[in-house]
Amino acid sequence: MKYKSRKDAILILADGTQFYGKAIGREGTAFGEVCFNTGMTGYQEIFTDPSYFGQLMVATNAHIGNYGVNDSEVESEGIKIAGLICKNFSYDYSRINSNGSLESFFEANNLFAISDVDTRALVSYIRENGAMNAVISTEVDAVDKLKKQLAEVPNMEGLELASKVSTKNPYFFGDENATYKIAALDIGIKKNILRNFAKRDAYIKVFPYNATFEELSAWNPDGYFLSNGPGDPEPLVEAQALAKTIIEKNLPLFGICLGHQVIALANGVSTYKMHNGHRGINHPVKNLKTGKGEITSQNHGFAVNRADAESNSELEITHLHLNDDTVAGIAMKNKKCFSVQYHPEASPGPHDSSYLFDQFIELLK
Repeated sequence: MKYKSRKDAILILADGTQFYGKAIGREGTAFGEVCFNTGMTGYQEIFTDPSYFGQLMVATNAHIGNYGVNDSEVESEGIKIAGLICKNFSYDYSRINSNGSLESFFEANNLFAISDVDTRALVSYIRENGAMNAVISTEVDAVDKLKKQLAEVPNMEGLELASKVSTKNPYFFGDENATYKIAALDIGIKKNILRNFAKRDAYIKVFPYNATFEELSAWNPDGYFLSNGPGDPEPLVEAQALAKTIIEKNLPLFGICLGHQVIALANGVSTYKMHNGHRGINHPVKNLKTGKGEITSQNHGFAVNRADAESNSELEITHLHLNDDTVAGIAMKNKKCFSVQYHPEASPGPHDSSYLFDQFIELLK
């Protein structure tokens, strides 16, 4: 085991609560909304998921870094979390198909992270008191200064972050000779979503977060997709207008996570910030149409208002989260439009939800 840099570090929550740990590599300070993910594996996919932009990630698994990293296991160009908080960090790693350490991956991405934190106590506290802004820092003697800086960090509620992670210019993914063409709005898209479309004989053109219907439709796609992403869905008025136009024209439309929330808002259904959100790879969901259960990967801090969805005559709730009965999927009764709150592209073990991609392809035929 290497102990390259074990400087003392501090975590301060917005309510003043403090936890202590050690810097993993370099010294530094990072701000963001603190949240936790319960996944036992998949840390590299989590750290590179654009949906986590602006968040300090607490890993509940006791060991992080023990299987290193692999260049093919990324969901975007580089790390997107604001910082990492964990219990035990492995500087050494062991896996045949790993091509580097997590420490070097952090160094290459200039990420500040701390370990040796009592993550069980921290997660219990967050579960009880809700997600809130926090700071991690090696400036352990500058608590008052850090608290003042933390007080100026904007809250996640009302925060538009899609523009921070979206592509600046349109790009293509897949085989240009594929049978189907899908126009995807990038409000924080994951690479594995693109891979799932491509392996189903689709060619995808990915557009920036503020692209108009005219820009997307000019490519003459067979269907439209609204991606996952970070932040509050309410400020995404351009994406909502785009969704509304696609729905009015009854063109095939599929949304995942943030895209699901945008579709709800386009239908006049409100969204709200959750006490904690759902982040993990074993969340149980019930498909109300088939009666079957699905084990799903989830990552969201906002949700669709169930009462609004139930009172909307144009919508039906298709999936429910079995832990808290929140809305996990909706479909429009008379339009070619459906969406889910979870991540069918993640397949953390069983591929329970991969049928959703096939369902969308069927709409394109």
